[in-house]
Parts: sequence; structure tokens; C-alpha cells
Amino acid sequence: MKPLFLGSHPAMDLLNTRPAPRGAPIELIGDGTSYVAWLEGARLLHDSTAQKLRRRFGAAALDAAAVEARDLREWARDWIARWQNAPRGTWKAQLRRLNQLLARAKSYPEMVSTKDGVAVAERWRIDSADELIAVVAAQIASLVATEERGLVKRCAGPGCTLWFVDRTKAHSRLFCSATACGNRAKVAAFRERQRGTRRRPVTPAGAGSRAQSSRL
Repeated sequence: MKPLFLGSHPAMDLLNTRPAPRGAPIELIGDGTSYVAWLEGARLLHDSTAQKLRRRFGAAALDAAAVEARDLREWARDWIARWQNAPRGTWKAQLRRLNQLLARAKSYPEMVSTKDGVAVAERWRIDSADELIAVVAAQIASLVATEERGLVKRCAGPGCTLWFVDRTKAHSRLFCSATACGNRAKVAAFRERQRGTRRRPVTPAGAGSRAQSSRL
């Protein structure tokens, strides 16, 4: 199964690297190679940087980085679920853990060309594999610092475990994907309406007029 980038935020996409489409969880960052590939797919690492990391660090070091990323993902999922309703004063321990991970970061700004002109992009300087955790910790920090808590949602599809930030104008997004859980919900609603129609008693034609005549 390929990684899913449906969350409208890299922190959500990180939580979605362990989906359970049929009730059984599937691990999408099971080793260091898949972790680097996910960072590249999420556009948190430039493709040239990802290639250098694969060549520079051994499999054991990257696998250890993937283990730490999975641990952070599960911690973040639990905290984000509670963060949505928790008072601000109760976040001290969580912020301390994020800051410890962010302290590993080494980054620098770089001017890049875009379709709209030029922009300043953040580039990461990765000197050791364990610094990769700072890349995803920065995204969790960004989510908590900049997003409205009410717009961070879990998919309403039955059994779906995916998360997303609702970017719709009316803030009415319910599903991780309109073509997946959204379509299944429409089909289920249609079938329920059909069952209701079949259960509804049908009055024979003319029965109403005969009943009225019998009362006259």
C-alpha cells in the first residue's frame, strides 16, 4: 500500500502512515527506506536531499530513525486527540518533548523559483539520521501552533482511522476522501433509503375511496 497524502497537512499525513482499511493496521514506514521515501513524498525533504541521505547513512541508522518516527507518530496521535479539547495550560509536558526533538534541527532558508515567482523555502541540513525526527516534529509543532483545533478532524467513515485538516470554505468536510469513505457513505445512505421504501406499506388503488364510501 502506498502512503496516503489526504490530510491537507504533513502532521496529519504522518498520523495516516498506519491506516487500517479493513480493520487490520498497515505500517507504511516499516523501515528507514520507506521513512525517507515518505518524507520525500510529503515534500518535507527535497528529492536530491533524500537521495544523499540514502547513500550517506546506513540501513541500520535509517531503520532506527524510522522506529523513532513511528513512536512519535503514536504519541502525536494520542496528544492531538486530547489537544483538541484540553486547556492550554496542560500542554507543558508535550511542548517540552517537541522542543527536545526540535533542538536537533539544522535548517537554512533558500530562495527558490515557483510558478508564481520566487519564494523562501526551508531546507534541512541533516548530519545524522537521528536528526530526521526534527523534520516531522516541526510539522506537529506547526499544526498545534497555527491550525484551529475544530478543523482537525478524524474521518467520519465507519472504521476509518485517517485524519485531516478541513480546508473547505464551509468547514463541512467529513471524509478522508470523497471517492473512498465519502462514496461508501453515499452508497450506504442510498441502500438505507431503498430498504425504507420497501418496508413502507402500499395502499391499494381505490382503497381510500372505498373506505370513504363505506362510512357514508
